[in-house]
Amino acid sequence: MPHPLAPQLPDTGDANALAEGVWPAGAERVDGAMHVGGVALSAIAAQHGTPFLLVDETVVRERARRIREAFETAFADASDASGAAAQAGKPAVDVYYAGKALLTADVARWMRAEGLRIDVCTGGELATALRAGIEPAAIGFHGNNKSELEIEAGVSAGIGTFIVDSPIEAERISAAATRAGRVQRVRLRISVGVHASTHEFLATSHEDQKFGIPVDEAPAVVARIRELPGLELVGLHTHIGSQIFDAAGFSESARRMLALHAELGGTGSAADGAFPELNLGGGFGIAYTAADSPEPIETIATRLADAVRTAADELGIAVPRISIEPGRWIVGPAGVTVYTVGTIKPVQVGEAGSLEQGTRTYVSVDGGMGDNARPALYGAQYAARIASRASAAEPALVRIAGRHCESGDIVVDAEWLPGDVAPGDLLAVAATGAYCHSLASNYNAAPRPPVLAVSQGADGSPAVRTLVRRESIDDLLARDAGLDSNGAASA
Repeated sequence: MPHPLAPQLPDTGDANALAEGVWPAGAERVDGAMHVGGVALSAIAAQHGTPFLLVDETVVRERARRIREAFETAFADASDASGAAAQAGKPAVDVYYAGKALLTADVARWMRAEGLRIDVCTGGELATALRAGIEPAAIGFHGNNKSELEIEAGVSAGIGTFIVDSPIEAERISAAATRAGRVQRVRLRISVGVHASTHEFLATSHEDQKFGIPVDEAPAVVARIRELPGLELVGLHTHIGSQIFDAAGFSESARRMLALHAELGGTGSAADGAFPELNLGGGFGIAYTAADSPEPIETIATRLADAVRTAADELGIAVPRISIEPGRWIVGPAGVTVYTVGTIKPVQVGEAGSLEQGTRTYVSVDGGMGDNARPALYGAQYAARIASRASAAEPALVRIAGRHCESGDIVVDAEWLPGDVAPGDLLAVAATGAYCHSLASNYNAAPRPPVLAVSQGADGSPAVRTLVRRESIDDLLARDAGLDSNGAASA
């Protein structure tokens, strides 16, 4: 009889197996121990302690290259807004890496080396990209409430594009550009009315959300932007959601955006104010568990390109230069977080004799919502495996809990692990490269774990290095104004 508390996951019968597409490409077991990027996770834990987030640089860069090439290939026979074939010059697509997923100096450099631009949405992300040596022209700046200081910083640095999210923001960017004596490229974010998910999309004329301008308000805002000094409106922008598994929602959004693009300036020449570009956003989904089955990115790119071409043909306009903004798709599957098991606690659940009655085993680890807030924020699901060894023990249903003082501090809601899971085991959680370090906090005054990278050295052997060092208790206390520089109470 199935366990009454069992998750809706494919039953592989092997609680040691590493599901393809969930774990980093090349992850394997060697003599039972899990290796990522050719290095045993237990060896990394022995040197760096736990918890830690490890990203495989090779996987990150391969995925960045793969998505760029997929969209460049899909749009290769398109024309830009001037009518020039893409093959005769630059590719017809710009790929911006969404830095909010995971942004460190090294990650920014990897993206640029693979031909991607960088998308930021705060002054901190902007500073990270600039100090990493990313040329300002390759940076786009998002956000629904950019401060005037952030706008000034972006304009002064000479960033490539601001994404305008509201009429008042257009005024502020114009003022900053005028003071700086330069013309700032901008796009206008449109709330296109498409909510996309794996299987359905909802089309409405208005969305109750904080981002963008409704379609019916766009003409007036575009007219105002064109009046403002110091601004060059180069196109429209939209983003329909996250963790989207197929092309249906993207295609519907593209059709709507092409119609608006044509209405507001997509049919004339650049001198007449035509938009040369159209940014269709990101949100491409990944597999967090074996139950997830996103379409290959090449399929999504091809279907989206077909939808754009069809819409452009129907409207009688040239295909504009397209931009996309992947983040999670690139770094998510390349990351694993490794914890140490602390306590094991069986808990009886449900009334005795009922169909829902059973034993839930809580496996507590030395991290949690402080390093991965997604399960607590919106019930995100993950896969986990014992990393330090393999086991022939019968699978047992467990709930992996964090160490923080919250009942909602759950790392993995339900997973099958070998029944002999024990204190001291290393536990790895897959697909944590995106939105884990970025959302990390110091809740309960817990220092944030390090971000490490494994890559192939000059001699071909794998090497591990630190991208972001582990925080210390001294780091936390240094910000407390009630303590002096030595950590003692100050007067």
